Formats: sequence, structure tokens, C-alpha cells
Amino acid sequence: MIPFLDLKKINQQYSQELKEACSRVIDSGWYILGNEVKEFENEFAEYCGAKYCLGVGNGLDALSLIIRGYKELEVMSDGDEVIVPANTYIATILAISENGLRPVLVEPDASTYNLDPDLIEEAITEKTKAILTVHLYGQVTGMDEINEIAQKYNLKVIEDCAQAHGAEYKGKMAGGLADAAGFSFYPGKNLGALGDGGAVTTNDSSLKEAISALRNYGSKKKYINEFKGVNSRLDEMQAAMLRVKLRYVDEEKAKRREIASLYLSKIKNEHIKVPSVSYDKAHVWHLFVVETNYRKELLEHLEKDNIQSLIHYPVAPHKQKAYEEWNTYSYPITERMHDSVISLPISPVLEKPNVLAVIDSINAFKI
Repeated sequence: MIPFLDLKKINQQYSQELKEACSRVIDSGWYILGNEVKEFENEFAEYCGAKYCLGVGNGLDALSLIIRGYKELEVMSDGDEVIVPANTYIATILAISENGLRPVLVEPDASTYNLDPDLIEEAITEKTKAILTVHLYGQVTGMDEINEIAQKYNLKVIEDCAQAHGAEYKGKMAGGLADAAGFSFYPGKNLGALGDGGAVTTNDSSLKEAISALRNYGSKKKYINEFKGVNSRLDEMQAAMLRVKLRYVDEEKAKRREIASLYLSKIKNEHIKVPSVSYDKAHVWHLFVVETNYRKELLEHLEKDNIQSLIHYPVAPHKQKAYEEWNTYSYPITERMHDSVISLPISPVLEKPNVLAVIDSINAFKI
């Protein structure tokens, strides 16, 4: 079986360094908000081209704490609206609604899968306070257009970078392209921990101070609670391992791009639509997603050829029971995508013979 993603093999490459990092934490005697977190925050902020990085519990918390921070700073309040792509993973939307704000769904561009800038302005109302854009599958959104709209209407721009570690846009890194950004370090991400983890990057010192307190029970000074905060802290062990893996993220990114290049150039099947890339270096290929009108048949075909593929994501957010108030809404582009996408194997340890085997299988698929 050609695996979709072999996490064990990925992490075995750095096994000795990861073990040494763990030993360093164990020997330190300091396990929460210590030196490893501080150093990782400094290193990751520099990598993203941002002034500040704050390690938090996971990617959802990262986005949620950004919005919560803006509420504490009185930039946003209950009932305000945040524009968000209709085709994102539900976590992006949960971060908005759990803070008492209203997500406003906007369709994606059909070719890039990212938020369509041409549709944003018609969704803006007097209650709109932010645009939360998602660099879906690893490709950066058209940030010039989005930032221009935000400036016109005095809106904040938040990047969901959960799938875009190391993606670039016109010489700048994802995580440094807006007012704030949220990252996930879930194990399967391009920069993945060996457990849960997340981070916020920003150049805004006021937001940084607010989130720094909010993630730690609302406290800047021990036992003094300025906000009604939460407990969402990147732990020392995960930070230490992320510091190891951050050193290799660009190398792994290059391997993903090599595989994607092979897929893009060699997949030739009239029933398969391959993704498009808008900007040079903008895509880090967290996922390589194709579309087909024959998804069930293609999945069965790949399985027969011992190729593991996945669906990201089978049910659109507005069709979920969690948001049943939206179940009757229509987002045709989003719905078509969720009904037709398949993610092919891609990882920095996927060997070329297996890549070619996937291509041969796809090209041999017939209806």
C-alpha cells in the first residue's frame, strides 16, 4: 500500500535529534512556558517575518485567541461579523462563532480553492470587522487584493495558516502577510509536532500582550488575572521538537514541490482536474487535491491499486449539523468542491517510484 502520509517515517529522519530535544526538556526541570517555548517563538517569528510569535495549545485556539484578543482590545464585540471562506475546514468558522461573532461565508475561487477577493465587498456590512482568509491546501490567498479591501473598509485581516507553513507571497512568508495569523502544528501538518500545538504570529504589540495573557488564564503576572482567560499553552516538549523540525521545513517543502511538479506535469486524464498555482512559491503542497465527477469510482480504483487517498473535506461547513441554521443555504462552488475533491499521497518521504505509480494509476482510470 502506498500510504497517504507516513508520519512515522517522516519523524524517524530526525529521531536522534528529537530524542535529544526531549531529554533536554526532561533535564531542565521546567515544563510549561520555559526556555524551549521562548526560543521556538523567537525562531518561528523570524521564519515568518513577524515581530511576535505566541505558542498556544492548537490551531483552533490560535485563531480563537486572535479574535478574543481583538475583543479584549475593543476592536471587535459580540455580534460583529467576520468574512470567511465557505469551503474551509470547520475549525476556522468555530473560532469565530465561539467568540460570539457571526461568520459570513463567501465562496472560493474555483481554480485556487481560496477566498475569492472579487466576492468580498458585496459581503461587507456595517457590522463587518475582519476578513479571515485561509491558505487552503498550502497555497497563499491573493493577499494584495484582500489587504486593499481591508484598508478601504478599515477591517482586520487574519490568516489561517494551518496548512501553509513556509508558503510565500511576493517575497513574504505566510504568517507575516496580515494583522495576525494562526498556525496549527497538528502532527500531519508541514511543520508538525508529535502531539497538538499551535501559534499566533503578529506585528501588533497590543494584540501580542493580550493573547500572551489570555492563553495563560488571563494572567500577565502570576495570580493576577487581567482577563477571563483560558489555558492554551504550547508545552515545552512540543516546542523543543518543533525547534528540531523547523530546521528542516524548507527542505521538506522542496520535496513536496518536486512531487507536485511531477503530478502537475504527468497526470493526463480527462476525468481529473489538477490544481492551479497563482503565484510563484505560493504553494507548499500540504495537500495535492484533484477534482473529479467520479469520486467514488476513482477512490475504488486507487484502492484496488493499493494507493491510499483521502477526502478533504466530505461535508461543507454549512451542511454540518453544528451549523444547521445554514443547512438550507446554497454555495454552489463550495458544494461542488466538497463533492468532487480527492487528496493524493504527498509527503517529503514519498519516494519517486511510488509517485510515478500514483500517476500511472490516475492516468489508467477510465469510466
